[in-house]
Amino acid sequence: MNFQIPPTLKAEHEELHGELARATKAGGRTGETAKAVAKLMHPHFVKEEEYALPPLGLLPALSQGKLQAGMAEVIKMTDKLESDLPHMLAEHKDIVTALQRLIEAAKAEDKPEYVHFAEKLMAHARTEEEVSYPTAVLIGRYLKAALPNQKNMAA
Repeated sequence: MNFQIPPTLKAEHEELHGELARATKAGGRTGETAKAVAKLMHPHFVKEEEYALPPLGLLPALSQGKLQAGMAEVIKMTDKLESDLPHMLAEHKDIVTALQRLIEAAKAEDKPEYVHFAEKLMAHARTEEEVSYPTAVLIGRYLKAALPNQKNMAA
């Protein structure tokens, strides 16, 4: 079964990637600080798109009570997210610290668009911590309970 990141989340990630790429080309301290953010963000985004966000694509079907045996495959992703969650949250802290430096640099260089971007990215991280990650974990736990023989299917 193919698990897709919900299109709105995928589009948001692409938008944030694009804005970060522009920020790295802003020049001065803002550009340099944005490059440091990008260095932290890239491996984190890869993990999110590999196993943290695809389980969320099952929400419409699950909310309608639709279960399929193939859905058990997503448990591999949710188990990986659950075990890696402390590290993912620690990465968020490092990213937020780097974004705070970006805000300081952008303010000092009168580049308000990058202040706005950094604040938006910080809000995005909070949404993941408060909604996306917990929901993905719950999807895995729900599927473990709802699907018979899920351990054999997910193995």
